[in-house]
Amino acid sequence: MLNDFWLNVNYGINHVLDINGYDHVLFLMVLAVPYLFENFKRVLLLVSIFTIGHTLSLILAAYNYVNLNGDIVEFLIPITILITALFNVLYNKKKTKRGFLIFTTLLFGIIHGLGFAREFKMFAGDEVNKPLLLIEFALGIEIAQLIIVFVVLFLGLIAQTVLRVSKRDWVMVTSAIVIGLVIPLVLNSAYLN
Repeated sequence: MLNDFWLNVNYGINHVLDINGYDHVLFLMVLAVPYLFENFKRVLLLVSIFTIGHTLSLILAAYNYVNLNGDIVEFLIPITILITALFNVLYNKKKTKRGFLIFTTLLFGIIHGLGFAREFKMFAGDEVNKPLLLIEFALGIEIAQLIIVFVVLFLGLIAQTVLRVSKRDWVMVTSAIVIGLVIPLVLNSAYLN
């Protein structure tokens, strides 16, 4: 039982940290980059909302309530990253309503979860206790996401305190780098080709 727990948690961690699926990391980078360590609770809320959306779509897929064309979902995932990065660039200094951020983060979590739904269904197979499996997997996702957020916040701290980069420049440059990495994902998606 404990072995299954760690296997499922580890599967969630590896899902996020998989180098071949770096879209998850890119999304978390642009989600966290506007914040500082003093805003950790706000970032934690957004990351948890993302995990809830991700898990919700896995629940819907695991019980066959939803089945979308994989090409559309794989197109939408980099679009969510692009939107979030552009939001950072365009609204860097402006205060944003918390409800808007929560809603979009939940929606983007659902989209990202749908991208993993097919693989998760194969992993879950005929598992009798799918809710427990989903919780353990979600815990692994949350752990990995917190690691990424911590790294982004730490790099932001170094950039802003040691290197004396302004917060505005840190957010703009990081978001621009992510935009540069994600545009080829959008343009090369099977949905457009």
